[in-house]
Formats: sequence, structure tokens, C-alpha cells
Amino acid sequence: MNRPLFGFRPNLQNERHRRAWEILQAVPDGQKNAFLVQAILESEEKETFETTLRRVLREELQAVPSQPVKQPEEAIPQEMMGFLGSLLGED
Repeated sequence: MNRPLFGFRPNLQNERHRRAWEILQAVPDGQKNAFLVQAILESEEKETFETTLRRVLREELQAVPSQPVKQPEEAIPQEMMGFLGSLLGED
């Protein structure tokens, strides 16, 4: 069975392509396939983690009372709520 073949032809006019090419060129010969596999899998795992984190944050924020808490030391500061909202993509 033939192995699949993938070609990478970066557009060196594009800053991101150029940076990716520089990083790939720094990988020793014979290790580029392993590097690309690791990078692809880490990217997918990061997306899965971010999705899970956003879901958990949404669930936890729904449990936060919408009315101010009577004791100020127990209240969540508005800056923190804004920060959590930014993590959830709610600008």
C-alpha cells in the first residue's frame, strides 16, 4: 500500500506562512514528519480543550446569581465577569 503524500508549499509573501516555514526549517532532517504530526495533534487537542473550557465556564456562569450578593466579599467583581465573558467570546 502506498503512503499518502502531502506537499507543503508556503507563500513566503504571507507572514504566517513564512514563520511556519522558518520553524519547519529548524527541525532536524528525519524529524519533520514527527514534528508535523505533533503540531497537528496539539492543535486539535487545543481546540477540544478550548471548547470544553468554554462549555464549563458557561455552565458555571449560569450558576452565578444574577442579583448582587448581599456580602460584597462574596460578589464576583465586574472585571472578572468581563474577563470570563471575553474567554467565552461574548464581547
